[in-house]
Amino acid sequence: MNKKSPKSVKIFVRCMVAVALSLIVLLGSSAGVSADEADAKRILKAMSDYMGAQKSLSFEFDATLEVVTKDEQKLALASSGTVALNRPDQIRVTRAGGFADVEMSFDGKTLTLLGKNLNLYTQLDVPGTLDHLVDELRDTYQRPLPAADLLLSNSYDALMLDVVDVKDLGSGVVGGVECDYLAFRKDDVDFQIWIAQGKRPYPCRYVITSKRISGGPQYTVQTRNWKTGGEVAATDFSFKNPTKAEKVELKDLKGANDLPDHFMKGDAK
Repeated sequence: MNKKSPKSVKIFVRCMVAVALSLIVLLGSSAGVSADEADAKRILKAMSDYMGAQKSLSFEFDATLEVVTKDEQKLALASSGTVALNRPDQIRVTRAGGFADVEMSFDGKTLTLLGKNLNLYTQLDVPGTLDHLVDELRDTYQRPLPAADLLLSNSYDALMLDVVDVKDLGSGVVGGVECDYLAFRKDDVDFQIWIAQGKRPYPCRYVITSKRISGGPQYTVQTRNWKTGGEVAATDFSFKNPTKAEKVELKDLKGANDLPDHFMKGDAK
């Protein structure tokens, strides 16, 4: 019978301790990741519940749409605007940038798109809720509203659809507001969101990164001056046409998009 030397026993014990410590670290890391993911989902759900519960709200925003040229130069198109809505079926959005000055209004029955810089407008019959309007613009008219998922009555389900990775990255400060910082991954896009901490968990910053286009262009919207309930100024959601704008078909309302007419869309990778 072979006897192990004291030195061999010490080495064996040290190895076993190292293995045990490694397992503890791995298990702890796994638990930490799971906790972070659960926290991120909880924070996002709290934002969704808060937003969906607001019968009326308004805010201002700054947005940046990145485009990548065929020479792989990344350009950023900037705009600013306002949003006011009454659930379940009224919204008014304004957006002004270097290429467009647009107003969108919806009264529960008719959607009006006004190109202020062109003095042209078009109207679509889309009776229903705001959720229905968002779906119709995306699916029927191929005019998805950027960041519209944040305004849905249940933004959590829309944002989490097809998500494959979730991260809670701690906190950050956006526009002087302390926020929880979350990151999510899907097959076609990544998105990051900064949500105000406290009793009013509204989205302060939202960044979508395309994974299908070379260069990974981003769409960023940063919000400010949030108001809810009685804080929201009275808003008329019907279209009055004070400038006697000319009515045209949707296809003829040029210059009303984020992307200027002289920019051509390329193929996704």
